[in-house]
Amino acid sequence: MTEPEDLQSEQPALNPTDGEIVDVLPEDLDLSGFVGPQTFPNNNRRRIPAGLYLLFGLAAVAVYAIKGDSSALVNLGTLWAGVGLVVFGAYGMIAGWTLKVDESDALVSASAKVGFPVGHAAAQMAWRGWLSRPTWRILAYSNENPPTRRGIVLVDGVNGEVIEGFSEENPEDWTQFDPDDVAGTSLSVPAQSETQTP
Repeated sequence: MTEPEDLQSEQPALNPTDGEIVDVLPEDLDLSGFVGPQTFPNNNRRRIPAGLYLLFGLAAVAVYAIKGDSSALVNLGTLWAGVGLVVFGAYGMIAGWTLKVDESDALVSASAKVGFPVGHAAAQMAWRGWLSRPTWRILAYSNENPPTRRGIVLVDGVNGEVIEGFSEENPEDWTQFDPDDVAGTSLSVPAQSETQTP
């Protein structure tokens, strides 16, 4: 039987040297591979499955109309399933609005509504109501460092109309941070002494 000391000597060292440690950015954060702005998929893609629901629903209704209630495979359940698929497919066609306003256009509308010059902003797609109308939610901060105002604006994704908006003084407390560090523009570099050791 081998001693634990012998096992430790056979295993590679667990403490890597500085040359072995490599810090790599994930691919989605690596700017050298940037190929252009990300485009948000259009909401009207919902019409593809809705069209399939309509097709299968109409087929089920047609099979019931041709065969009637005489078979074990085709019965009243086939008719109800077909009607349900047709109704759901019709809803999908109505709810598959074409997104005509992208996030850049929504940001322009939002900056006019909040009433201050916008610095940082974020856009999120949401859907309103039973008809699932696409709506941009824009969260905007003023361009001061740190931002003194913030606002949220809802912009219709079909016609670009501002649905509602709200802006206020920024309640976040940034006093504990250095303004340069908040913006991410300063790097903390350790101070080096002017005397050099031989």
